[in-house]
Amino acid sequence: MTSAAMRYKEIVGLAGKAAEELRAWELRRAQELDNEILAAEQAVAEAKQREQRTVQVAHHWWRMAEDNVSRLPWLELADGPTPAANARGAWLERYLNELKPMYQELVDSVLSLGWRARR
Repeated sequence: MTSAAMRYKEIVGLAGKAAEELRAWELRRAQELDNEILAAEQAVAEAKQREQRTVQVAHHWWRMAEDNVSRLPWLELADGPTPAANARGAWLERYLNELKPMYQELVDSVLSLGWRARR
């Protein structure tokens, strides 16, 4: 039979061990959270860079299209491109890749009008 003092020592030892394990778990979890925060901050920074690049590319193509359409005095230009709230971020490259063919189609249409040369 164990005495009350021995039982007390056993309980205090288990409590101390549990406290150490809890501290170790908290430290590991804090490190994991720090890593997740760092990864999220990097993802946000990369997304901002992609956004800036996308804005620059879209405005570049818009200015080129604007230049072509400005030669048609009877055609009013719309406002420049703005971000679409329903666009999917995962399709960003796809959207950007579609700009060149659309621009070329615009150029071909303007050229086919033949009015550009008369101006």
